[in-house]
Amino acid sequence: MSMFKSMNISASALTAQRLRMDVISSNMANVDSTRGTYRNGQWEPYKRKVVETASKENSFQSFLQKASGAKDGIGNGVSITRIKEDNAPFRVVFDPEHPDANEEGYVELPNVDPLKEMVDLMSASRSYEANVTVFNASKGIMMKTLELGK
Repeated sequence: MSMFKSMNISASALTAQRLRMDVISSNMANVDSTRGTYRNGQWEPYKRKVVETASKENSFQSFLQKASGAKDGIGNGVSITRIKEDNAPFRVVFDPEHPDANEEGYVELPNVDPLKEMVDLMSASRSYEANVTVFNASKGIMMKTLELGK
């Protein structure tokens, strides 16, 4: 096992959590955007985006390790598989004065729930902090190992 494997795993998790926080920020910024995408000659509200992650177990390196007979039970980190749109229904609000209101006076608003986004943001932030702690602990262990050689 590589000396830097724990740091690489933590770094992949840090990258994934940073992307999650970026997507959550985008969702929060567009919480009232009634003109997200233009489809079939009409505007659709912004659709909430969600980050999908997966283990890096299906990487070339993991297959190579298995083929060489390595009995390494440690994972390879996390990867982003895609950023997908949430297909939850849009919120409908009665506001006849709104420029995007339909004939009955209803406006479709994005399917972004600020409370849910804040919970997701707290989760991503805590995970990021935990991975920073693991990264720093790994770095500290390596530094102490180098000091032994003095």
